[in-house]
Amino acid sequence: MPLALLALTIGAFGIGTTEFVIMGLLPDVAASYGVSIPTAGLLTTGYALGVVVGAPLLAVIGTRISRKRMLTALMGLFIAGNLVSAVAPTIGVMLTGRVIASLAHGTFFGIGSIVAARLVAPHKQAGAIALMFTGLTVANVVGVPLGTLIGQQLGWRFTFALVAGLGVLGLLGVAALIPQDEPPRRGEARIRRELAAFRNVQVVLAMAMTVLGFGGVFAAITYIAPMMTGAAGYADGSVTWLLVLFGLGMVAGNLVGGRYADRRLMPMLFVALGSLAVVLALFTVTAHSKPLAAITIPLIGAFGFATVPPLQKRVLDQTADAPTLASAVNIGAFNLGNALAAWLGGLVLTAGLGATAPNWVGALLAASALVLAVVSVLLERRTRAAAPTAGRPEPAPVG
Repeated sequence: MPLALLALTIGAFGIGTTEFVIMGLLPDVAASYGVSIPTAGLLTTGYALGVVVGAPLLAVIGTRISRKRMLTALMGLFIAGNLVSAVAPTIGVMLTGRVIASLAHGTFFGIGSIVAARLVAPHKQAGAIALMFTGLTVANVVGVPLGTLIGQQLGWRFTFALVAGLGVLGLLGVAALIPQDEPPRRGEARIRRELAAFRNVQVVLAMAMTVLGFGGVFAAITYIAPMMTGAAGYADGSVTWLLVLFGLGMVAGNLVGGRYADRRLMPMLFVALGSLAVVLALFTVTAHSKPLAAITIPLIGAFGFATVPPLQKRVLDQTADAPTLASAVNIGAFNLGNALAAWLGGLVLTAGLGATAPNWVGALLAASALVLAVVSVLLERRTRAAAPTAGRPEPAPVG
């Protein structure tokens, strides 16, 4: 593994930790500022929206400067946002810090995916992307539980200060280990090429698969706490360990997805999305049993994150000459899927369809992503079949 990948992984670990650790610290943050937990929940919503908005905006800047310089600047933005959160005197200031940190998220993973892919041979690129995303998945197994524990014992501000420290390590790693690359050619022509990628139907389909497929995961996981305490009968304190199981599944699925996507990308995506749809549908039943739920939850994480490397690689393959903007926007699509799924899951719960109803939402979203994957391959085959005919000269007139 190139050492430069380690720098990207450290940055991904810090970003993953700051994104999800707030969930375990919400009661402490709310009490500190004297606000309700739903109000404190805006710190999660604000972060997600910051990712969606920040990814394309900062990616445009990323088309004008070298990737190494951009990654360094993004880690600086991440550090600043977490330091603001750590010392924020009001919840409004903390929300500002969360948004500042979130702006780095989508573009870091978008540009980081490009850098990771170019550090290795073409037949290992999905695996390299998966290694970078391992930082994000390990954050859910180690960073989030540890950060929650530290925050509960020493205060939540200390957690965000430590996360800023992780950002410093990531920045130093990027500065020392990422190879220096040439800055892209300036001017509107570069941006037009980046925007032109969105006219490619395969890019749009890949992003739609990202929204629907990853959304399927979070339709279930967003409501895992009430589902496990209400349907399975777990104690409140057990939910943390169930989320660790989910995180372990994420780590395994991400690495396996990257490895096999390098061999056969679309078949790997078919298997992951199809299996995810089936497991989410089964979870409506297994969620009523403690042991079966404990088995199903890591499978959701595994099949869900097995889609990440192939989907990101799919976008890079389709935008080889101008990948920066599309790659960053696809990272934003993951977060858009999270928000969409959480909203739809909330609708079915509000409608009184039962604690496990969000699992059906997730299964339908994953199945829809699988349909789009099939459509994508069929369109690609049709295009390839038509290409020789389109290039064949007209027959000469007779006589």
